[in-house]
Amino acid sequence: MPQSTRRTVFAAGAAMALPARAQGPAGTGLTIAVGAPVTSMDPHFFNASFNSAIASHVFDRLTERTADARLVPGLAESWRLVSDTVWEFRLRAGVLWHDGRPFTADDVAFTIERAPNVPNSPGGFGVYLRAITRVEILDPLTIRLHSARPHPSMPSDLGFIPIIARHAASGAATEDFNAGRATIGTGPYRFVAFRAGDRIELIRNDAYWRGPQPWARVSYRMITNDSARLAAVLAGDVDVIDQVPSADLARLRREPRVAIAQVPSLRLIFLAPDFSRLENPVFLTDQEGRPLPTNPLRDQRVRRALSIAIDREALAARVMEGTALPAGQWLPPGIFSHHPAIGPPAYDPEGARRLLAEAGFPAGFRLSLHTPNDRYPNDSRTCQAVAQMWTRVGVRTEVVALPWAAYPARAARQEFAMHLIGWGSSAADSFGALMNVVGTFDRERRLGAVNHHRYSNPAMDTLVERALVTTDDAAREALLRDAVRMAAEDVCVIPIYNLINVWATRPGLRLEARMDERTLAMGVRPA
Repeated sequence: MPQSTRRTVFAAGAAMALPARAQGPAGTGLTIAVGAPVTSMDPHFFNASFNSAIASHVFDRLTERTADARLVPGLAESWRLVSDTVWEFRLRAGVLWHDGRPFTADDVAFTIERAPNVPNSPGGFGVYLRAITRVEILDPLTIRLHSARPHPSMPSDLGFIPIIARHAASGAATEDFNAGRATIGTGPYRFVAFRAGDRIELIRNDAYWRGPQPWARVSYRMITNDSARLAAVLAGDVDVIDQVPSADLARLRREPRVAIAQVPSLRLIFLAPDFSRLENPVFLTDQEGRPLPTNPLRDQRVRRALSIAIDREALAARVMEGTALPAGQWLPPGIFSHHPAIGPPAYDPEGARRLLAEAGFPAGFRLSLHTPNDRYPNDSRTCQAVAQMWTRVGVRTEVVALPWAAYPARAARQEFAMHLIGWGSSAADSFGALMNVVGTFDRERRLGAVNHHRYSNPAMDTLVERALVTTDDAAREALLRDAVRMAAEDVCVIPIYNLINVWATRPGLRLEARMDERTLAMGVRPA
């Protein structure tokens, strides 16, 4: 369904359409407002945090992550290694789909077949399933997953894959999920309605296998404007908001009408330089506006110069106002595969000028920096500040801010010279970033799914592949740290900061702040 139609679709058999405002903490409904637009109800359409968050309300996974990113059982109550290349998962008995049919291993097999193969999908799920060579169903509640080589991260990988019903989704397209025809899950809420760019309406699944949730109804609204989202919670029109504007945070901590919850994020905000063009680069010229014959961003010295020309401490303090931590790698300290020797690159504008001159650009050049203006906290403001810093060292930078609705598709077509983007390492390790974001793009092998800037480093890919089949945790972490070091030294992306996730709720509610930044009705309880 095109977003421009702005029509509402309702699930067949839904009891009723919900009111625009569910009844708040004193009633039976909960209204949530999020800052990023959910693009589909198809849980396999796009591996993005905002889509994954809404999918978690309707669908379950074999394994799940807690708010602090620990792996716990989901639809699989247990798992074990049968051999180096075979994992066995024992499924929960008595779990029912929303239409009352039983959940079985056949649904898992169907999901594994469908998830990497959704037509017209921006992708992102195939990398988590690519190791599986064969699915073996032993009985309705036992399934074995075979791989060609050891794959110790299989239980973690399956924590990204929402399980869908074969009987409901066989032959279904993404539109069938958006319309509710295939949106049959095992999760805590049942689908009622989806209005693209506006809201999603849900009702409680009273037969949920974990027990019913406190909220009979959930209205999940998309309010991408920061001021409007904040005004909504202050006025009592919504109960919970995410992405609290950093400029208002100090005031809100003293505001009796809201409570604040926050947690360090697993999301890195970074800049991606274009590697796809050796010659005739786009959005890059000399200082007189003439096209450059070759792409300066392919030169590691230029990338290093641009990185050390950024004052990350100033960005964290002045632009993000304390809601970000300067970063030099994917993950914050204390997380598996964080490299303790790699800190945020030191601010060194003089060193940046020397490197540019050494690379053959003593006069610098001109660059367009593309950014979304409605996806991440202060995304376009961050780029405006970076543009000023780069201009001071001779790289005259113009910021081009775009709505998120148009942004990912253009990035995927390599239409930018440099663009701001984020990656959330929800599995609390660097595998996802190293395979999806900077792993060499290979559609057949399902690698580099969001490597839109087309970086490629075969030596780094080899390290990651070795880590994937290494069963010893310490050895696997050492290999990943080597790959993280290699990525940092080559400046395959320019890390800026890790976010701090911040929510605001109305009084009388308690929110469980999640490191993966998902905003879940299941994490909100009456205080």
